[in-house]
Amino acid sequence: MCEPRCAVDYSSYTSSFSWRYGRKELRELFSERERRRLWRKVWVSLATSQAKSGLVSPAELADIIAHADEIDIDAALAIEAEIGHDLMAEITVFARQASVGGGKIHLGATSMDIEDNVETYRIRRALALVGASLDELLMSFSEAIRRHADLVCMAFTHLQPAEPTTLGYRLAVYAQDLMVDSLQLRVAFEGMTAKGMRGAVGTSASYTLLLEGTGRTAAEQERDVLADFDLRSAEISTQTYPRKLDYSVLAALAGVGASLSKFAADMRILSSPGFGEVFEPFGAKQVGSSAMPFKRNPIMAERICSLARLLPGFADAAWQNAATNFLERTLDDSANRRSILPEALLCTDEILRLARRIIDGIRIEHRRIADNLRTYGPFAGTEAVMMQAVKAGGDRQALHGVIREAAMKAWTALADGGENPLPHLLADDSLLRDLLDPAEIRNLLDPSHHIGDAPLRARRLADKIDAMEAFPRIAVV
Repeated sequence: MCEPRCAVDYSSYTSSFSWRYGRKELRELFSERERRRLWRKVWVSLATSQAKSGLVSPAELADIIAHADEIDIDAALAIEAEIGHDLMAEITVFARQASVGGGKIHLGATSMDIEDNVETYRIRRALALVGASLDELLMSFSEAIRRHADLVCMAFTHLQPAEPTTLGYRLAVYAQDLMVDSLQLRVAFEGMTAKGMRGAVGTSASYTLLLEGTGRTAAEQERDVLADFDLRSAEISTQTYPRKLDYSVLAALAGVGASLSKFAADMRILSSPGFGEVFEPFGAKQVGSSAMPFKRNPIMAERICSLARLLPGFADAAWQNAATNFLERTLDDSANRRSILPEALLCTDEILRLARRIIDGIRIEHRRIADNLRTYGPFAGTEAVMMQAVKAGGDRQALHGVIREAAMKAWTALADGGENPLPHLLADDSLLRDLLDPAEIRNLLDPSHHIGDAPLRARRLADKIDAMEAFPRIAVV
């Protein structure tokens, strides 16, 4: 939710991501003011490198640097309305402000030398913030896994009671998925290479010509500029960096969304009356319903599921951009990238923060867990009863029939609202009593004995989380 006193014009349409979802730091990173500030930072870096080549004088460079922070969006938009080009409008404003050095701004560059390098920086910086949030969420999962590693509960397949598991093991399932997502985000982060300073089609032709006789190369100039943004370039680029990299980022974010959507959906199921085992935190003054004051709806989990559904759509648009960016560049990606890149990152940031609030404040209903285990758990022990009876000399097929008949009677009793009579039915069966002691039968049906090595493996996963390296950081320029 938006921080208090967000600067929003409530009289005009604004995206929910401009004030309601995602943290302030990310919204500021993707603001129009920050974009133009970073454009000017690239122009300063380019002029600084060109000063080394003698193309920009010390006085011109000093003038460019002195006016770099004088952003005037209204003036730039007025010019853009006339010429139809946002970057050229910003150059015009900047050049008027820097009357001495303004004529050297953007020397040899094409628009995407500025815009794409800025977008690469913003994406990588945003990924670093999102990756840090994922690190924090995983650590919260690690703590919860250890805390509940031994808490036996029923597991469900097909939304039907299956065999026992532990709550810590179930939480480890979600955490393991998020560890995969962390790896994919790191791959996308490291693979997010810049377009570099290479001109109109990526050949560096304009810079090569410009730098003739200066003793410096286009590659050296590019390294100067990219170093200021902690960026590196791939060997090949066209007018843009490969749009496939956007798809890699958004696909990784969609993966986070899938993992957290499953976690949130399971939380919604487990908090419903039929289960009633775990709940998200609920504030003392929180309102669940405008009409029904008793409601305690799982709104954080529902919000995660709602927002996560957007992420595959963002990734699909990025796929289309990558697939149809014809030859060295077309502009049909430009308009949607203004939305899909920041909103996918803000969306992921929001659901990560929501998930951490849930896992840090998760409420466990031990009585309902015990009730469900007592009701459905004994069925899981029927296989153990059959195997032990066969080992004692019984006929497997005959025993299967006896146990199946008793299980069906027990299910009917449960459907009628009664207690589970399965332990009594099996302990009193004459065929089974000839092979096993009734006390042993009851012991075999105890669900707490049917969790295998779940606690051990849950703790091992927590150990792996604790040993993970922190997500890479990127400097703020």
